[in-house]
Amino acid sequence: MQIAIVLYDRFTALDAVGPYEVLSRLDGAEVVFAAERPGLVRTDTGMLAVTADIALAEVPRPDIVLVPGGPGSEAQLADGPLGEWLRAADGTSTWTTSVCTGSLILAAAGLLAGRRATSHWLALERLESFGAHPVGERVVADGKYLTAAGVSAGIDMALDLSARIGGATRAQAIQLMIEYDPQPPFSAGSPRTAPADLVAAARRASRHSAWAG
Repeated sequence: MQIAIVLYDRFTALDAVGPYEVLSRLDGAEVVFAAERPGLVRTDTGMLAVTADIALAEVPRPDIVLVPGGPGSEAQLADGPLGEWLRAADGTSTWTTSVCTGSLILAAAGLLAGRRATSHWLALERLESFGAHPVGERVVADGKYLTAAGVSAGIDMALDLSARIGGATRAQAIQLMIEYDPQPPFSAGSPRTAPADLVAAARRASRHSAWAG
């Protein structure tokens, strides 16, 4: 079971690494980090780089496709090598997934037209411009397409996918082994629960930045 996690310049680290920590523990899983060209790929902070061991062209038929989000997703919305690869890979994939604004990349490639999908809350409504139906939920499944909301939601999506592939018991065992038991000190992880002034400030900042997860 080959799982291709796509990398591109200025992706958000947890979008890719969170699901990796879950999916790599599935029986028979082979996870590859792939980019347009092999080599180091910088995350959105510029302080961390992840190695793409293989070029996208060398991964033509992955069983699972995972596209992370991040500020760099904006540059991937114009049709190009990644979009072309996604359409080809999606033709044979069992599951096509995304985290955060990775869903915008899938949608821009034409893969989410008419489908329910989610994204980072600051980017959610943009899905409509690509023909998808935005849903403000943490994980959204529509056929073989699983999309996750912002950043940390990728772990939830990966656990959901693990249950669909290996069963609930296996997914729970993975959750236990990575000790995924969120107990945050604040209730500010959603625009529905965060202080209104923080939400407003985030919306203002997003108008002047490509960052949306």
